[in-house]
Amino acid sequence: MLVDDRMPSIMMACRESSTFYQAADGRELPLLLFEPGDGTRPRAGIVVFHGGALREGSADGLAPHCRRLASRGIFAVSAGYRLLGHGAASIDDCIADVRRAIEQFGRLAALRGLGAAQLASGGSSAGAHLALVAAMIAPAPESGVAAVVALNPAGVDLHSLDSEVQRHLEHQVGIAAGRLIDYSLIRYVQPGNPPMLIHHGTRDEIEPIDSVRRFRDAMVRSGNECTLREYEHAEHGFHYPANGAHFDAVIDISARFLLDRIAAK
Repeated sequence: MLVDDRMPSIMMACRESSTFYQAADGRELPLLLFEPGDGTRPRAGIVVFHGGALREGSADGLAPHCRRLASRGIFAVSAGYRLLGHGAASIDDCIADVRRAIEQFGRLAALRGLGAAQLASGGSSAGAHLALVAAMIAPAPESGVAAVVALNPAGVDLHSLDSEVQRHLEHQVGIAAGRLIDYSLIRYVQPGNPPMLIHHGTRDEIEPIDSVRRFRDAMVRSGNECTLREYEHAEHGFHYPANGAHFDAVIDISARFLLDRIAAK
């Protein structure tokens, strides 16, 4: 579905704070917290993970998105995780951190009156992939979420890559030869996957739109809800405020998805 990116956004104050969670290796990693500034109880919550190919980026990267979501009555948290070459030996360490961040997010949300049924996860690019892995591959009860919002996710259909590219990526993310397909999201589509909203550009140079469409179709065939919002001519990273005119539409559609699907009534 192609999106009209001229939808209006609603600007209200939000309250910002920060805390930490304990990574799998014991170090402290940041959680940036954004919540409605008027002191009202949030109606839903989401924790998001930044992109950067697992080697770059920080929790600050999705702070603009969280501020806007908080202005819509959503408890929004942006989480850091160990990066490859900076504490993480492989993608498995990143996934372990994401699961721990989601657990701590759940505890923080409970203090704000939100139960597990009102919580979502998400992120951008590699961070969206990590969130989807945590939601789709054997999620523990304490790290489960009721929905996922993915911004130009990577790693959707790794089966479709040729063998040379697969070997290169295995080396890049620190896993043994032949293991890459273990992280291919389409492999884990099954009945009961959480509802998903995916934002993706039709000219994404990292994850082709056709791969994302195949994933969406597989989700729907399995009886799951998976909404794909396509942005005509948009490239990877299109959703950031500085990268074009799509930011307001991404926020508006994401907020409505969360408030319609999982919000506390």
